[in-house]
Amino acid sequence: MSLLRRIFLPSPRGKLRWAVIGVILLSVIAAKYDAQQHYNENREYVASYIQRIPLLSSVILPEISFGRWAPDTFRLGLDLQGGTQLIYDTDLSRVTPGEEAEAVEGLRDVIEQRVDAFGVAEPIVQTVKEGERYRIMAELAGVHDVEEAKRVIGDTPLLEFKESVDTTGADTRELSKEDEKKMKEFNDAARKRSKDILEQAKIDSVDFEALAREKSEHDEENTNGGELGWLMPGGPLGYLYSVAATLKPSQVFDDVITASEGISIVKLLEERATEKEINAAHILICYEGAERCESTMSKADARDKIDELKVRSTAENFADLAKEFSTEPAAQQSGGDLGYFSKGQMVPEFESAAFALQTGEISDIVETPFGFHLIYKKDERPLKEYRVARILIRTQSSADYLPPLEPWKDTGLTGKQLKKAYVQTDQQTFFPQIGIEFNEEGKKLFGEITSRNVGKPIAIFLDGRLQQAPRVQQPITDGSAVITGDFTLEEVKLHTRRLNAGALPVPISVASEQTIGATLGEESLQKSLAAGLFGFALVMLFMILFYRLPGLLACIALLAYTALVLAVFKLVPVTLSLAGIAGFLLSVGMALDANVLIFERMKEELRTGKNLDQSIRDGFSRAWTSIRDSNVSSLITSAILFWFSASLIKGFALTLAIGIIISMFSAISVTRVMLRLVAGWRVGRVTWLFLGKSAPHPKS
Repeated sequence: MSLLRRIFLPSPRGKLRWAVIGVILLSVIAAKYDAQQHYNENREYVASYIQRIPLLSSVILPEISFGRWAPDTFRLGLDLQGGTQLIYDTDLSRVTPGEEAEAVEGLRDVIEQRVDAFGVAEPIVQTVKEGERYRIMAELAGVHDVEEAKRVIGDTPLLEFKESVDTTGADTRELSKEDEKKMKEFNDAARKRSKDILEQAKIDSVDFEALAREKSEHDEENTNGGELGWLMPGGPLGYLYSVAATLKPSQVFDDVITASEGISIVKLLEERATEKEINAAHILICYEGAERCESTMSKADARDKIDELKVRSTAENFADLAKEFSTEPAAQQSGGDLGYFSKGQMVPEFESAAFALQTGEISDIVETPFGFHLIYKKDERPLKEYRVARILIRTQSSADYLPPLEPWKDTGLTGKQLKKAYVQTDQQTFFPQIGIEFNEEGKKLFGEITSRNVGKPIAIFLDGRLQQAPRVQQPITDGSAVITGDFTLEEVKLHTRRLNAGALPVPISVASEQTIGATLGEESLQKSLAAGLFGFALVMLFMILFYRLPGLLACIALLAYTALVLAVFKLVPVTLSLAGIAGFLLSVGMALDANVLIFERMKEELRTGKNLDQSIRDGFSRAWTSIRDSNVSSLITSAILFWFSASLIKGFALTLAIGIIISMFSAISVTRVMLRLVAGWRVGRVTWLFLGKSAPHPKS
């Protein structure tokens, strides 16, 4: 009990120890995340080393596992990774005066979508205004094929309006003679191969599981010996259930089974009876208000009718009565026959009555939400499940040669016929909407398209990408339309810019291009890292020499700070450029600056004769206001730089802000916890380590 109290209700000293342990664990996890590649390399070495020590591998750590982390690298900017920078001039001669900025912004948005095709982690695409001239700058880190980048980015945006195609029906497309020949040859070879495998499988001494692992052409079944598990009636492999029902356990079916997924060689492993299923018919008399009932008969009249049929019904005339009187829509054809069903397939009232009957018996009147029923139980049988294994040989169909059906088709309506798109507001709901207006040619085309697609969607594509698919409510013949939806104002503005980018011809031409090679980027990165490490070493050496034990603890807190900041850079993720690294290194200096303020205040408290523990408390509390004001002002500066500067400065501002926020945690929390813990040890009595005069230490 005492141990539990010490764990769950620790003393103040115990709380300090747990806090330090928590900081250490958090720092180790962050450092492991920062250096995933090095961790993966070293874990292999450690694991192999342990396996060479018999005692560790077989007795002490027989189940040791060193998890491998998925590789995850830092996101590097153009100047560190290398890549391409393209600057485009825009031709705005055809744009209405006063709408230039909006047109260029829409074009920028389209270009940003286009560069996604390169898989660039974080492309930078921004507009730059020089006097009256607008330019667009694209920075593509990791992309070195300049001509391909120019080709993809440089075309004028293509805006298209398309209508839907019914792809639910049969595919009437035909294969070419050559493809038909290839498919036939492939399937003939598959059939012959399956027949040969079947002959092997039917030999008693052959291991079917091993044969399936070797011959099956289904990846999952190939690894588990072809086993499909337990098959139930009505399941996805119903055709194999029917085959399994004809076999005895351990028997292989004597022929191959062809289906759309391929050719199967089937073996029944075992069978089991789970429950029973029954075959029944019913007569339903529904009434007004019952579920799925179209009858206008009252409930009292329906009850009188079912009472009459109960008296008249026998096993012999049950089907005829159902055809004549049952209100079930399909009863005239089926005679009320429900086929075989098991428990859980009918509503509870019906199911309880049906399963309680003897074969050949007609039930009393049963009321369900659908009306009044008479139930005739025709038969029952045990419901079996079969555990089946198979060897699947793949075949081909026309789908392997024909491309997927395109769900949209061209209408001839493009951005050339769109006058403009604009933001408007619904006068009743005040929700933002997208207004579009066509020229005379577009007005006619759009009227024809909407007239034949009432109730159907019209898709809007930009550069081949689906942007929206609004549904047509009614024919629109006046050339103006409104796109409604659950849009925010920002979303409406974005869609409007994209539509206008495809409607307004804004040609662009390359003004300048620049390629930064991967080698140059790597060199910049290495120099940045070397400078950072050298600066770290000098700063840590200064702190230890000048502040002694507090300086050493500050250096430990700085290592924890570094691990946490780099982990945040990966998680956000932050694109690291040379400017971003400069912001991070500056935040390191600010982190130590907070420690310097704290230590100087602590020294002053010690010199007044206060004991060490009180000096630490007062030093932190009195330095806090200066640290807070300094960091808040730096955060405000970072915010201003981020929102109102170019991309290069934004990276600097972001890394600086993240570093400042985490440095406040490391300086105020981590350093203080470690100092207070160390102060309670014997070394805490040696106050010269804290640069203070000898003073009485409180009894611990």
